[in-house]
Amino acid sequence: MKVDYKFSNLCGTVYRKGNVVFSASGDRLYSPVGNRVTCFDLKNNKSSTLPFENNCNISKICLCSQKNLLFSIDEVGKCLIYNLLTQTVVDTISFKKKVKCIKFSPSGEFYATTHARGFKVWRAPGITKTFHSTILLKVLSGAYDETTCLNWSSDSRFIVIGGKDMTVRVYPVFSMEKFKVFSLTGHRSTIINCFFEKDSLNVYSISRDSALSVWTASHNPEELESKYEVRKRKLENDDEESGEEKSDEEDGEEQVSWTLEKKHLFGQEKSSISSAEYHADKKILVVGHTSGIFQLYEMPDFIQIHSLSISQYKINTVAINASSEWLAFGSAALGQLLVWEWQSETYVLKQQGHFYDMNVMAYSPDGQYIATGGDDGKVKVWNTISGFCFVTFTQHSGGITGVEFSQNGQVILSSSLDGSVRAFDLNRYRNFRTFTGPRPCQFYCLALDNSGEIICAGSLDTFEICMWSLQTGRLLEVLSGHEGPVSCLSFSPAKAILVSGSWDKTVRLWDVYASTSPKDTISIGSDVTAVTHRPDGHEIAVASLDGEIRFWDPDTCRLNGSIEGRRDLLVGRRKNDLVSSKQLMSRRCFTSLCYSADGHHLLAGGKSRHVCIYHIRQEIMLRRFNISNNMSLDGMQVFKHSKRGVTEAGPIDLMDLDNRSDDEDGDKSLIALPGVKKGDMSCRRVQPEVQTKALRFSPAGRSWAAATTEGLLIFSLDGSVAFQPEGLDLDITPEKILELSNNKEHSNALNYAFRLNEQKYMIRVIENIKIDDVSTLVQGVPRMFLSKLLEFVGKQLEDSPHVQFYLAWCKHILSCHGGYIKSHSRSYLPTLRLIQKNLVRHSSSLTSLCDSNTYTLKYLTSIPLQSSTDAEVELMETE
Repeated sequence: MKVDYKFSNLCGTVYRKGNVVFSASGDRLYSPVGNRVTCFDLKNNKSSTLPFENNCNISKICLCSQKNLLFSIDEVGKCLIYNLLTQTVVDTISFKKKVKCIKFSPSGEFYATTHARGFKVWRAPGITKTFHSTILLKVLSGAYDETTCLNWSSDSRFIVIGGKDMTVRVYPVFSMEKFKVFSLTGHRSTIINCFFEKDSLNVYSISRDSALSVWTASHNPEELESKYEVRKRKLENDDEESGEEKSDEEDGEEQVSWTLEKKHLFGQEKSSISSAEYHADKKILVVGHTSGIFQLYEMPDFIQIHSLSISQYKINTVAINASSEWLAFGSAALGQLLVWEWQSETYVLKQQGHFYDMNVMAYSPDGQYIATGGDDGKVKVWNTISGFCFVTFTQHSGGITGVEFSQNGQVILSSSLDGSVRAFDLNRYRNFRTFTGPRPCQFYCLALDNSGEIICAGSLDTFEICMWSLQTGRLLEVLSGHEGPVSCLSFSPAKAILVSGSWDKTVRLWDVYASTSPKDTISIGSDVTAVTHRPDGHEIAVASLDGEIRFWDPDTCRLNGSIEGRRDLLVGRRKNDLVSSKQLMSRRCFTSLCYSADGHHLLAGGKSRHVCIYHIRQEIMLRRFNISNNMSLDGMQVFKHSKRGVTEAGPIDLMDLDNRSDDEDGDKSLIALPGVKKGDMSCRRVQPEVQTKALRFSPAGRSWAAATTEGLLIFSLDGSVAFQPEGLDLDITPEKILELSNNKEHSNALNYAFRLNEQKYMIRVIENIKIDDVSTLVQGVPRMFLSKLLEFVGKQLEDSPHVQFYLAWCKHILSCHGGYIKSHSRSYLPTLRLIQKNLVRHSSSLTSLCDSNTYTLKYLTSIPLQSSTDAEVELMETE
């Protein structure tokens, strides 16, 4: 089995903090998610996470459409410059301070950043290679408090700046004749945003107290020249006397000034403005409020077009696409991202992650869907191909502790701390069964038998296991015997044997159809944290609190082997820990286990930023995967940091104190004086700890997913780069393969292509074969290449447009070699599930397409056709 899995996508989280931006075409939306950036393709309904990570949570992103560059800036001022075409990080910049706003000029030649009480102007990176990709041109200051927003004029020569000092200032990029820095005063609160009108110096400024000021400039941009242009024009003038007269006239001309023309109020008394955006071409203004209301206005007449409520939480960011048809809104409190088409009043995108931590996850039998459950009591179902959540179940009132799919993939079962187990129908999207115990309890784990008839849930406080029938909804039995909370359950895939692990340091095996007493009891010696079965049911893996993974034979209760995995976790030091990470090893363990589809490897994760994959028979770790590099999470530091001191009240994190004093979102979270008790005492700032709460291999075997603090991370194999030849000879060359294929020697060409094992030559050879010759060629395929051929066809069904051609290959392979594949089903199971997943996907897409075209075809067939003579007569009459 290959273990070179690579990060492919981040689901489960769509927005955390910062701003969102549209692409130049307007059909892609970029959103910061932790220390990563996710791209939502609104046209093709897909999402993908860009393959780079910042060191901390991203606070601002900016897109230069002319050069396809994306700037991502984290909380400490480190910036990564990412090229969207080459998919690489081209450079890094350290701004050394927090950046509240960054904007590219409309020409793409410059960009500006706000810092402390001023701003900086930089020359944007070019396409050609240079020693310095970006150059600092100008540093300007003069504000009395932090600057929070900036915007460029349409000719890229002027910048308008707003800040916490309630003042708006207009600066020229280069020194101008008749121009001095002008301050626009009159606001009574922090400036949220300020904008220029198109081809004008008129300014709109919006403050937090729901006020809009319209400032009219005394000059147009065309009337202003830089000092360099004036000096050049003077040198070109041959007449010195006329030049002197002209300079005297210029000295007497007035400077540019602004006057307050109008002041408007947005009419929301119980809320303040949290975000605003202006589309200069279409003259549309969008503002978001702390109450979850957004308003759309037509400027400069201030005519309200829309006023709608998204939620009851603050709208942190607003974006408008290039055509001004789509509006994007992000809410950090809910983790919600919306794209609204205001003309048709419909949602283009509506996604929301889990409000709190994601606890559990499960793959559907075909690998097409992933169900997740979180502390917010919601069960969400995600499409692995698009990365979007398409249904959310909110019937639970407590945190979700277990989730499972039925064998047919049409039913989702979930257990919760509210004391109930619920069954959800994926066809009608409803909760059709609710299971409860004989007395109130908190269910901590869930298991479903292979037939999908028996449901078991372990209790956290009564130490019992409740068993129900899915068909009737009746409580069948209550299995008692554990002396501590039941932490994990697992049904055998081969028999009706239930394995339960508990904090009483035992693992018990139950024959659920025979008796209510445990069949066997295995003493572990430490609290059991995770239990899982091998796919064939002849082995169980048990993780315990001492950091060890043990493998047992469930038939004989004999120990097959063990792995000491505590050192493999590489535990980090938390903020409140007073000892080093090495001394914290004794408290770390694995909390989630999962077998690979072939049963030879085991995936393990726990309270660490690492996930380990082990070879079971050799009892060695093959690879360690890093789930995050985000230093904003707790438990990432391995060594003590010099900035962290220890006092009587505990450790002090200077960076965290600096973050707490930041009120860019309008929250009054400043550090209070000692003894002051004012405000909501239940409010607290908790730094989430990095950990892996659930792990699952895809049924197809080519990917695995982890429910982590960052979200739902998906790692998959990248087979396009791998080159693993088998049995090469001097005659096996790409030229020889193409020659045999062109000469219609398909059998030899196919044999050589599989031995060379290079993707592009395998595609050329197979697609050069006629569909009528497939049956004959499949019969002569050697058994050693059968699994490789079936896996290749399964992957091509996922990506290739030649669906019918590869379906014919699947049909002939299964009909000719079905007996051999059935006898070796364990090794072929991942490939067969991959084919099943792709067949289900194509079937659903074709079914929806045919259903949508049914009425169109009926309409076209019902229209009577005109004869040619009637059409000619009608044409002559009209002429």
